[in-house]
Amino acid sequence: METKDLILQAEDIHKATELISSKLGNPVIIENKNFELISYSSTFDKFDQTQQKTILSKKCPIFIIDRLKKEGIVHRLEKHPDPIRVQPMEELGFHQRVVIAAKYLGNTMGYIWIQESRHLLQNEELAFLEEISPHLGNLINDAYARVNVKKSKKEEVLWRLLQHEYGSESQLRHDASLAKLTLPERFTVAVYSITSPHYKPMLDHLERLVHDSRLHSNIYTLKTEYQMILVLYGKAAKPFSTLELARNLTEMVKEQTGEEQFYNFLIGVGKEYTSLHQMRKSFLEALEVIETANFISPRPESMPREFAQLGIYRYLPTLYEKNTSKDYYSDDLLSLIKNDAEKQTDLLRTLEVFLANDGKGKQTANELFIHPNTLNYRMKKIQELTTIDFNDFNMKVYLYTELLLLNNVKAYYQRYLDALKGI
Repeated sequence: METKDLILQAEDIHKATELISSKLGNPVIIENKNFELISYSSTFDKFDQTQQKTILSKKCPIFIIDRLKKEGIVHRLEKHPDPIRVQPMEELGFHQRVVIAAKYLGNTMGYIWIQESRHLLQNEELAFLEEISPHLGNLINDAYARVNVKKSKKEEVLWRLLQHEYGSESQLRHDASLAKLTLPERFTVAVYSITSPHYKPMLDHLERLVHDSRLHSNIYTLKTEYQMILVLYGKAAKPFSTLELARNLTEMVKEQTGEEQFYNFLIGVGKEYTSLHQMRKSFLEALEVIETANFISPRPESMPREFAQLGIYRYLPTLYEKNTSKDYYSDDLLSLIKNDAEKQTDLLRTLEVFLANDGKGKQTANELFIHPNTLNYRMKKIQELTTIDFNDFNMKVYLYTELLLLNNVKAYYQRYLDALKGI
């Protein structure tokens, strides 16, 4: 039997993915219409950085989605049934690939991505994709249907709201009324994501903690395989009440699970809104926090959990891609790394904490658990070894960003170590 016939008979989307990959000789990823991972070909390990992040976080990186929308690719996929070849974005770790929409009854259910890492797809292979894509749309629809059967009506309304599936607020309110779901006047979406499939039982524990807590009446929970999504309710007359609820919940979970286990969660909290149509926005903001934390592997408590406080951390993945593609290094930081390695000093970490505390000596010394005189000695040594001007705001911002990458991304630090070998 031909591969195409096997795919068209497949009832399991994962099996279909492997068959497509085998037929085309390239890595394949299938996402739903919200760019969330459904399946990928496990027999190929040559995924580019973007697809590696998608597999790890279960969602395409936000900055890639924005770029695809800005360049009109998402619009073209919606309007045209044929495959589209997407040019590489090397600065984003996005290699050349072909994508086609998987539709069901004329509606886009998801996307089939073929990374052209081994060879470019020929016309007959593109035609093959066009033939099988409707069946993949059907499989994605079936997967949604199976999941939705297990959900209560309240959960179903919330899921549809998170996925932007309501065209009008009147329809939303009608469905919520039938489901007896109280819609929030003010809300924030928080997401708890586990760092490894090994910790899946922690999501069940989290669900029980929320259910048994005094906060339960103000929280609706939705669970996926690797994440718990929490819609936190607040009163319209109490600004920031849901953010306060999110903080209290985090502290409760940390206390109840124990610090060691707690850090197996990546936690993201979206901004607070009062318009229901912005619920998905809050959800995506929470996911962006998790995506960033997943990228940099932060030290405990070093990175903000709230999107509104994310600040410069938002730009670290983009800066990482740019700096690595340009083979860039800071000579000043190289000097400090070399000194730390040769003389067992801790100048790099000292500089990071000093900048993070806006040059406040007492706070820096306290955080590093050293005497102020020790800090003064280290800062004097840093100035001797570098050309850093601590009166230059732009230089301090740049150095702090570079230090965040060095201290949180192992591969980035390794590049500096490799550069030292050539000095």
